[in-house]
Amino acid sequence: MKRLAVIDIGTNSIHMVLAEIGKGFSYKIVDRIKEMARLGDGTFTSQRLSSEAMDRGLTVLKRFSILAKNKGFDPIVPIATSAVREATNGGDFLKLVRKELGLRVRVITGEEEARLIYLGVRNSMDLSRFPAMIVDIGGGSVELMACTQKRLQFVRSLKLGAIRLKDQFLKTDTPDNKMIQRLENLVSQTLKKALSSKKCDPQFNQLVATSGMAGNLTEIIYLARTGRPLSQIDMATIELDEVREVERLLRIKDTQARLKIPGLDPRRVDTLYSGVLVLRILMERIGVKQARISDKAIREGVIYDFIQQHQEGLRAEQEIPHVRRRQVLLLARRYQYSKTHSHHVAKLALSLFDQTQSMHHLGEREREWLEYGALLHDIGHQICESKHHKHTYYLMTHADLPGFSSEEVVVMANVARYHRRGQPKIKHQGFRLLDREQRKVVSCLSAMLRIADGLDRSHFSVVRKISIELGTPLRLHVFFRYDPELELWTTERRKKLFEKTFHCPVELVGHTVKS
Repeated sequence: MKRLAVIDIGTNSIHMVLAEIGKGFSYKIVDRIKEMARLGDGTFTSQRLSSEAMDRGLTVLKRFSILAKNKGFDPIVPIATSAVREATNGGDFLKLVRKELGLRVRVITGEEEARLIYLGVRNSMDLSRFPAMIVDIGGGSVELMACTQKRLQFVRSLKLGAIRLKDQFLKTDTPDNKMIQRLENLVSQTLKKALSSKKCDPQFNQLVATSGMAGNLTEIIYLARTGRPLSQIDMATIELDEVREVERLLRIKDTQARLKIPGLDPRRVDTLYSGVLVLRILMERIGVKQARISDKAIREGVIYDFIQQHQEGLRAEQEIPHVRRRQVLLLARRYQYSKTHSHHVAKLALSLFDQTQSMHHLGEREREWLEYGALLHDIGHQICESKHHKHTYYLMTHADLPGFSSEEVVVMANVARYHRRGQPKIKHQGFRLLDREQRKVVSCLSAMLRIADGLDRSHFSVVRKISIELGTPLRLHVFFRYDPELELWTTERRKKLFEKTFHCPVELVGHTVKS
């Protein structure tokens, strides 16, 4: 197993991710570490890295490299972006890092930065349905990427980073209207010019934002929206009106008042406003009302790029091209799931879902949750046979499943958790975390999964197919080969949740089919 450390020397923060690359050329993030070294403070006005900033950067890099080496991660792949790239003494900093730490830092262009960000997002989020714009608002630059799941269509690296704009335009604690007008004019004109290229398709159906700035903005929005901290930034969504409101708050407040805004990272108190302004103008310019947030970006892109350079193509991607399905199956394989049983149960559950559409009125998203819950429903066996359904819930909610929001993971985990006997109850902590609509969905889907699992109680695929005859009672026609007694006996005892959820008695009708 290859153990890789990636260090991203950014304008605002220095990040390190520790990753393990498996035999199937998939990877697992073992740890993430970040420190805000503010390497770019003052750089974009003086064109130089200050000695204080270089000392801070060197201290952080020393700590990170020692940690990576002590944990056995080799190679260490450090990259640097706009602050080092644009400083006239950036080379001096690189020589210092090389001399003191033995690290050879690769300074990448804005276009290469965008390509790596795209790689990180594409391999963790489904971009196949519509053309997408990805935006990364860093401290020194903003990377724009027009793309689909298959290819990067258009790249622009713009000098609109949050620290850069703060240094150039926001000269006072509470900026006056003249400063803000100059800032807005520059951002608007720069984005207009960047997006007017013939290579850039103006019809974007989705916007994906990735960066620490976007993450902190999302934390502020979710606290205002729900009154609760956001458990997972990845796949969260924010609305344009919410972005405008946070921008308004940041604009009218001074530093001390901004620090009181719930969720605001104190280390971004002076730079968040300019970053939010850029995002708001971009959303207005391309005509989207909502943005999805990704916590996967350049560091994950470097990992994928490393793998690609050492192996033609990613085997996991070739085998399972759909991002979400790939992540589910990789998790299932990690816990040595019973492949034949799990896929057969998923097939029966989806058949039941499709044939009862007029009863539950659920859509493709819920159908997908049912399938993935079915594929993972038995992974808890890897921990212990007893109460394996609860272990399944734990493993799913603590797994890294790129491409899924935290809410989706909790719903799927609850569906899998209730595939056995117990009724979903509000006293169960996992079920209590859901809102009312999500509880209804879990009850419906777990009722179907429970029947499907019962119909393969022996794990020998005795039941070939099912057919639903709607009515009162609902007749579930079971077509089987061999002896189905165990399956029918189990299903008879597991149908109660379905009957309770859909207020309809279920009658099993058996049919023998030729093998």
